[in-house]
Amino acid sequence: MRSEHGFDQAEGLRRLLVRPSLRVVTVLGAQQGMGATSVVVNLAAALARAGKQVLILDENLSHDNVASALALRQRFDLLNAVRDDMSWRDIMLHTASGVHVLPVAKAMQALPQLSEAERARLQESLTAASHSMDVVLVDATTEGPSVCASLSGEQPLLFVLNATAEGITGSYALLKQMAALNGRQAFDLVVNKARNAEEARTVFENMAQVAERHLQVRLKYLGYIPLDENFNRATQMRRALVELLPGAAASAALIELARNLMLLPAAGKDGSNTLNQLLQRLLQHKPVQLVHAAR
Repeated sequence: MRSEHGFDQAEGLRRLLVRPSLRVVTVLGAQQGMGATSVVVNLAAALARAGKQVLILDENLSHDNVASALALRQRFDLLNAVRDDMSWRDIMLHTASGVHVLPVAKAMQALPQLSEAERARLQESLTAASHSMDVVLVDATTEGPSVCASLSGEQPLLFVLNATAEGITGSYALLKQMAALNGRQAFDLVVNKARNAEEARTVFENMAQVAERHLQVRLKYLGYIPLDENFNRATQMRRALVELLPGAAASAALIELARNLMLLPAAGKDGSNTLNQLLQRLLQHKPVQLVHAAR
């Protein structure tokens, strides 16, 4: 929509995240405890170890967010750059391994109230923050309006599915909601906390068959993460497991998952094809309220 000043938001969004090789992957769990944030933290660390510039957009407000998981001191949110006299540089957090973390939860929640000028500043901040990145990982929340709820087209969405009865039930419920309310028809899926490869494949195939039959949703298997007690140690030390114990079984699986992610399509020939769809929805703000599974 063009304003009286001639500012075309849609055209402006085409300039956002424009690196030709850029990959943007939203990571989603049906509820807290599925391990989505842990997957994001470890994928980012694995990609950084492989020489990639990685930005995490942290959409979670709770103590279980990325900043908390990595013992980063979060004082501000991107909303402060939108409404206050601050730069996104003052908000960005950095890990010792070079991963960049940008808290965006409050900015996403405030989208309905943002003025046109504030939305322009949001766009400018995201453009600048992601300019030199190879990979953007979105740690999505299912509580309230979410970045993931605005996804469309072929942009990768990595669904973290726990190999437990609760995880399977909650994940199917969220898939059903997103298929019905967002029109999402394709998901990449990783099975978390599986005892072995056979169990992970069985869980995936059962979910894929049911999703295709009843929801007309296609699931793609990207791998599994085994049960590994070393996660407890990494959590206590507030470190990524792939950094703390790169030889652990789960670390190997996460490193392989990171490789698989890099095989997914990039954001488009000029970086705008699928990202423009996502960001148009964000700035137009037509969110769908996702009801997370009961805890």
